[in-house]
Amino acid sequence: MSSSGPDRLGIDWDDWFENGGYIPGAADYPARWAEAAAGFRAAVASEIDLPYGPGERNRYDLFRPEGTPKGLVVFVHGGYWLRFDKSTWSHLAAGPLAAGWAVAMPSYTLAPAARIADIGREIATAIAAAAERVPDGPVRLTGHSAGGHLAARMIAGDGLFPGAVAGRVDRVVPISGVFDLRLLQLTRMNEALRIDTGEAAAESPALLPRHGSARVTAWVGAAERPEFLRQTRMLAEAWDVPAVYEPGKHHFDVIAGLEAPDSPLTRALVV
Repeated sequence: MSSSGPDRLGIDWDDWFENGGYIPGAADYPARWAEAAAGFRAAVASEIDLPYGPGERNRYDLFRPEGTPKGLVVFVHGGYWLRFDKSTWSHLAAGPLAAGWAVAMPSYTLAPAARIADIGREIATAIAAAAERVPDGPVRLTGHSAGGHLAARMIAGDGLFPGAVAGRVDRVVPISGVFDLRLLQLTRMNEALRIDTGEAAAESPALLPRHGSARVTAWVGAAERPEFLRQTRMLAEAWDVPAVYEPGKHHFDVIAGLEAPDSPLTRALVV
C-alpha cells in the first residue's frame, strides 16, 4: 500500500513521518554531521571498514578508548532504512568513548536492495562481529530513528543474536525510533521499503515481546513530531520500560548528547 497525499480520511501519512519540514535549518544538518564525523575519525584511534559480511555495505568502524574498554557500545544509524551510512555519525562515538567504552558503528544494505527483516539480520551479524573484537565487558545498543528500530529489534521476539552475544547485551537505548511499522505501509516510502502486513507484524518491536533481561530506556526529543512521541510511548508501554522525553530536542538534535560523556543520554547508555 502507498499514498501520494491525504487519503480519503484526509490524513497525509507521509507528513506523519516527515521531520525535516518541521525543523529550522534541517537541510544543513547532514553536511554538519558529515564534517564533524570526518574530523572525529581523523583525531581518534579507529579501525575503519572492518567487514562483517559479504555485502558491499557490510562494514563497520570501531573506535577504541585508551586502555582496556569497559565494554562495547554499538550505534546504528537512521535514515528510514533508505539513506546514510556509518561515516556520517562517527562523532557520536565521542561520549561513550570518553567514558571508556569501545564504540562500533555499522553500515547496512539499504532498501530497496534489502527488506527491513534482512537489514535486522545484518545488524545482528555486525554486532556479533564487533563483540568478537571487544571480547570483554557488556554490550550496549543504541540507534537513531530507523536505527532505533533496529537496536530495539535485536531484543524483540526471539531475538536475533547467537547466545554468547545475547548474554552480554545488558542495556538498550533506542532513540526516536519507529517501533510499529504498520503505518509506514501507507506512505510513499513504502514503494522502496515494501513492508507488507506480515513483515510489519514480525519486525515491529512494539508488537513483539521483549527478549532477555537487558535494561531498556526509550529516548525521544520532547519537541519531535507527534508520531515519534507516540511510537516511543507505544514501545515503553508494550515493554513496561521507562521513556525519556528530552526537553527542547527535535529529531535531528536529540542525538547530540552522545557527543558528551556527561550528557543525560550518554549516561543512560553507559553509566
